[in-house]
Amino acid sequence: MAKSSSLNVRVVEGRALPAKDVSGSSDPYCIVKVDDEVVARTATVWRSLSPFWGEEYTVHLPLDFHHLAFYVLDQDTVGHDDVIGKISLSREAIAADSRGIDSWINLSHVDPDAEVQGEIRLAVQVLEDGRGRCLRCHMLQARDLAPRDISGTSDPFARVFWGCQSLETTTIKKTRFPHWDEVLELREPPGPLSPLRVELWDWDMVGKNDFLGMVEFSPQVLQQNPPNGWFRLLPFPRAEEDAGGSLGALRLKVRLTEDRVLPSLHYQPLTDLLMESALDPTEEDTASPLALLEELTSGDCRQDLATKLVKLFLGRGLAGPFLDYLTRREVARTTNPNTLFRSNSLASKSMEQFMKLVGMPYLHEVLKPMVSRVFEEKKYMELDPCKMELGRTRRISFKGALSEEHVRETSLGLLTGYLGPIVDAIVGSVGRCPLTMRLAFRKLGQRVQERFPQPEHEVLLFRQDVKYLAISGFLFLRFFAPAILTPKLFDLRDQHADPQTSRSLLLLAKAVQSIGNLGQQLGQGKELWMAPLHPFLLQSISRVRDFLDRLVDVEGEEVAGGPARVLVPPSVTVREGYLLKRKEESASLATRFTFKKRYFRLSGETLSYSKTPELQMRSTIPVSRIRAVERVDEGAFQLPHVMQVVTQDDAGALHTDYLQCKNVNELNQWLSALRKASAPNPDKLAACHPGAFRGARWTCCLQAKRSAAGCSRTHSAVTLGDWSDPLDPDAEAQMVYRQLLLGRDQLRVKFLEDPNPDTTLEADTGVGPNVLEGDYPNDLVRQRTMAVRLLAMLEDLDRAHEEFQQRERDQAASRPLGP
Repeated sequence: MAKSSSLNVRVVEGRALPAKDVSGSSDPYCIVKVDDEVVARTATVWRSLSPFWGEEYTVHLPLDFHHLAFYVLDQDTVGHDDVIGKISLSREAIAADSRGIDSWINLSHVDPDAEVQGEIRLAVQVLEDGRGRCLRCHMLQARDLAPRDISGTSDPFARVFWGCQSLETTTIKKTRFPHWDEVLELREPPGPLSPLRVELWDWDMVGKNDFLGMVEFSPQVLQQNPPNGWFRLLPFPRAEEDAGGSLGALRLKVRLTEDRVLPSLHYQPLTDLLMESALDPTEEDTASPLALLEELTSGDCRQDLATKLVKLFLGRGLAGPFLDYLTRREVARTTNPNTLFRSNSLASKSMEQFMKLVGMPYLHEVLKPMVSRVFEEKKYMELDPCKMELGRTRRISFKGALSEEHVRETSLGLLTGYLGPIVDAIVGSVGRCPLTMRLAFRKLGQRVQERFPQPEHEVLLFRQDVKYLAISGFLFLRFFAPAILTPKLFDLRDQHADPQTSRSLLLLAKAVQSIGNLGQQLGQGKELWMAPLHPFLLQSISRVRDFLDRLVDVEGEEVAGGPARVLVPPSVTVREGYLLKRKEESASLATRFTFKKRYFRLSGETLSYSKTPELQMRSTIPVSRIRAVERVDEGAFQLPHVMQVVTQDDAGALHTDYLQCKNVNELNQWLSALRKASAPNPDKLAACHPGAFRGARWTCCLQAKRSAAGCSRTHSAVTLGDWSDPLDPDAEAQMVYRQLLLGRDQLRVKFLEDPNPDTTLEADTGVGPNVLEGDYPNDLVRQRTMAVRLLAMLEDLDRAHEEFQQRERDQAASRPLGP
C-alpha cells in the first residue's frame, strides 16, 4: 500500500511588522522551510509593514516530516538580511484539524538554541560487573548539522551525560557532517538507572560555544532496547517565547493531506461507476454519482475535487465525455445564456482545471514572450486619470510634468504595442493548442448551440455570440487573462511583478478579458477610462471569432479506455532556461569561473543543454540515468543556489554535474522538476555528498576517498506540486473516496432518512418545477438507490483500509521497540 503526504501552504499577508530600515519601513519577504529544507521564498514587498503576498505552494513530502516553519526577513541591499521573526508549526498541530489552519499567527523571536537540525548516529550498551554499571556510548557520526560559523560550517563536538558523569568527543573542525567513531565509557554505582543525554555543540575560540542539538533516552529505553542508529536532534525543552504581537503576525493557510493509497483493484468499483456516469447520455441525471458529489462539495473542496476528477478521467482517456457530461448538466439547468458557466459549479471548475492540466505548455508558448517583455521593459502605462502619476514623467522629460492627455496617448501606444503581439500570438496558435482541448471546446460549443438556438434567444445575445462566448469565457476569461494578471501562479515568471509592472499587467488582462467577452460590455460599468482602447478591442473581436471557428474545426474523437495515460508526453519540455554548469572533474583553482552559462531543457526523456537556445547541437543526459538530484552547500564553491545531478553510466560509475540557479525559487523548481522526471528510475541513491570533492577530500564530511559513502540523506520525495505532476489514478480515486467520506452523513440524511420526499428532491436538485421535466418520485428512488451503492462502496473501502492498517500494526508490533 503506497503512502503519500502533501502540504498545501498559502502565505496570505502580514501585519504590524516592525520597521527595520532607517526610513521607518521594511522590505519583508517570507521563507518556508520543511524540516529545515527551504521549499519556497515569497516575493519581497518593498516599503511595507503590512505586506500582501497571496502566494500558494503544494509540497509533496515523505510521511515522516516533523515541522513547518515560516521566517520573515527584511531584505537589505547591503549586508545580511535582517530576521524579523518566525512561526513554527508541528506536524501534529497541522494535522489536528482535517480542514487545516486558516488564521493570523503572531511571529516569535528566533532563538539560536532552538534552531537545531540534523541527526546523530550512535550505539549504546549498558553492561554490569562487580563495580556497578558501565555505559558504552559509541559516537559514530552526525549529519546535516546547523551551520554556526560565518563560513557556513561548524566545529562540532559531542558531550555525553549519564548520572553524575560526562565525557566529550574530539572537535571536528569546519564540517556539518562530523565522523568521530569514538567510544566513551561512563560508570555508575549500583542503584536506579539514570537517563542518557547526548548534546552537540559548535566549538568557538572566542565567546561561548553554540548549541547544535541533543537527544535523550530514558532508563526504560536503555534497558529494553539500547539505542543503535540515527536519531533526530532536538532543542532544549522550553516554552516557546510569545512576542505578544510586538513582531507582527502572518495570516497563513496550511492543510496537510496524508493518505494511504490501496492497490488498484479496491478502487475499481468506484472508478467504474464514475466512468459509467460520464458516458450516460441522459441530459440531466440527478441520481448519478457525479451529481451527488457536486451536491456534497463547495468552495475549495469543490476545486480540489474537480482537479482530481479531471486527472482521473484524463488517465482513462475520458476527459472529453466527463466534461461533456458536466456541460450537459450545466446547460440543462440554465435558462439565461448570459449566466452560463458564471458560477463556481463543478462544470466550471473542472473545465478550468482541465485547461491548466492539459494546456500549460500551450499557454507558455503563446504568452511567455510578451509577458517577459513587459517585465523586462518596465514601461509606465496608465489610462485611469485617478491613478496617473504625472510627476514621475519628469524623469523622461526636461519640460516638467507632462499633461494628462500626453500620458494617456503614450500609455495607449504602449498598451496597443503589447496587445497587438498578444492577440497575434493567440489567434495564430490554433495548431499548437492540444487536441484534447480543441475537442472539448468543439463539444462545448455544440451543446450550447443545441440548448440556445437562434430564434428563441436572439434578443439576449447575437446568434453567433452564443457559441463563441461559452468557449471564449473559458479560454480568455479563465485562462489567458488570469495568466497575464498573475504570471507567477502560471509559472510564466519566477517572481511576482513590482507595483508598476503589476498595474501594466492588470491593464493588459482587462483588455484581453474585454476581447474574450466579444465587446459585449464595452462602454458600460465604472471603467469608462478604458474607452481609448475600444477601437483596438473591436478590431480584435472579429479576429477572435475567426480564431474560435478554426479552433473547433477539428476532426476526431478522444480515444477512450485503455491503460492510464501520462499527462505530459515524455518528449514535451517541462522546464527550460539558462543555468551555470560545472563538471565534477574540473581541476581549476578559480572555481568561480569554472561555471559556464548553458541553456537547459528538461523533458521526460532527457536533460539537454547548449550554449544558446537556438543551437541544434546539444549535449544530453538521459533522465533514466539520474540517481539523485540534491542541493549543494554554499561552502563547496562559495556560491549560492547550486544543485547536483548524479548520474550512473553503463559501467556503474557515478558522475556529478553541478548547476547554479539564479535564486532559491528557481533552484526549488529545477530540483522538483528533475526529481519528478527521474522518479520511476531504479537504484536511486539513499545518500549523497552535499559538498564537492576538492583538495583531495569532500568539503562536506572531510572524507579523503572520492568513493566514500554519501554523508547526507537524499530528498527525492520532496517536490513541488504543479501542472506537470504525473497522473496517479489510484491516488485520485483515494481523494474521491475521502470526499465521499466527508459527505457520508449528509448523503445518508438527505437521501435515506428524510421523511419528506418532495422537499428533499427540490433541495437536492437545486431546481424548481419550471426548469426540468421528469417524474420526481422516480428520480428520488434512483437517487436513493445510488446513495445506497455509494455507501456500500465506502464500507468496502473502509474495511480494506482497516485491514491494511492492522497489518501495519502487526508488523510494527513484531519489531523491537524504538526509543
